[in-house]
Amino acid sequence: MRLVGYHDLQARTAYQPTIMQQGSRWIAYIGHHGDNKINPQSGQMEHNGTSIIDVTNPKKPQLLKHLPGEEGKAEQGGAQMVRICPGATLPKADKNKFYMLRVFGNQAHEMWDVTQPENPILITTIVKGLKGTHKNFWECDTGIAYLVSGNPQWRTNRMTQVYDLSDPAKPVFIRDFGLVGQQPGAGGPTPIAVHGPISTGPKGNRVYFGYGTNTEGILQIVDRDKLINGPKDPTPENLLYPQVSRLDLPPMHGAHTTFPMLNMDFPQFKSNLLGNRGDIMVVTDEAIQKECLEGRQMIWFVDITTETKPFGVSQWAKPDMPGNWCKKGGRHGSHSSNENMTDVFYKKLMFFAYFNAGVRVLDVRDPFAPKEVAYYVPAMNQNTVVLATPASMANGTKLPYTKAAETKAIQTNNVEVDERGYVYIVDRANTGMHILELAGDARKIANWQAAVK
Repeated sequence: MRLVGYHDLQARTAYQPTIMQQGSRWIAYIGHHGDNKINPQSGQMEHNGTSIIDVTNPKKPQLLKHLPGEEGKAEQGGAQMVRICPGATLPKADKNKFYMLRVFGNQAHEMWDVTQPENPILITTIVKGLKGTHKNFWECDTGIAYLVSGNPQWRTNRMTQVYDLSDPAKPVFIRDFGLVGQQPGAGGPTPIAVHGPISTGPKGNRVYFGYGTNTEGILQIVDRDKLINGPKDPTPENLLYPQVSRLDLPPMHGAHTTFPMLNMDFPQFKSNLLGNRGDIMVVTDEAIQKECLEGRQMIWFVDITTETKPFGVSQWAKPDMPGNWCKKGGRHGSHSSNENMTDVFYKKLMFFAYFNAGVRVLDVRDPFAPKEVAYYVPAMNQNTVVLATPASMANGTKLPYTKAAETKAIQTNNVEVDERGYVYIVDRANTGMHILELAGDARKIANWQAAVK
């Protein structure tokens, strides 16, 4: 891979990049974790929120606006998640406008008019008074949104609230949803929190939910029509009604991102009468602890051709050696994949944020034998910081950190691609945003005829 362009993001810790073509311009919307930094444009200290950047010329990205978020540090503030939809595709929206769905820290979900991205206008607060938010999904063709929320009445800080946002100014609540045991009034242990869904819309009629980060991961396949139109009172029976199947990962692995690759050819089995084509789910864990003081978080390829019987067929992880990556500082392991299904890369190449190992690129044309074909590890700069180290695991177990835990390191946090074929990575340790492109043999795998010129 090679570097095309860079922006420092005002030294803000970054989470989700989303890129949208707006007329003749390409705009990157970057969600930030919580912190408080000076905005040179305004000369004021501002709580981290959303950075809006013109990337029409990827060699010279230009900051248009920083929109402040919630007060707080890391995942306790900011505005980490952002999605964009054009009004031209939303059924009840102004066809000439663009809309931004973002979280406001852990408190709320907001809707903004970003038709003029340098002048965003708040339209409405969809829901507030929450105790958690995270990785939302918004169907731009129907307006249905799956909002990762923390309804205070529920037993988990992250469940799903389904809304109809086809008219961005008039949100319509559809239902609350989660795993049995998370609902109000349930007893016993509370299942792991949701991290985020991906929907195939009405045509595919599936929503794929990932639960967990670095432990107790769950892949849940849900019938979209039953989820939206079925019984909505959160009883155990109603929560199970739309579920097609559920796959529990091994205890030391999570399911941060669930990315479907449907109707794939399986080249290893092309001569077989059966099993030469099918559906694959790519499940990405999230590394949490520094120095690899947890199970190795990695990438799993799950065959979901028979949806009621999903099973793993392969996995990929960057080894610790050579390089002693676990001691290089920060987290080492997977976090998330790209989510844009642009024809340039879909079912050919996938991009994975890998913390101190930068971004890793896998050839996924044979999901039974994925292989790495490219990578990019950015250089640290004057803005790079040492991430705070948790004192212990969630269960209170004290971890044997060494001095390596206080070493500065790149922490590539999330990755996304656009329809032109550019790759965007953002850094959790304040290093900024890097815009990349493929080079060499890896570039030849992509479908450049599908790229937007």
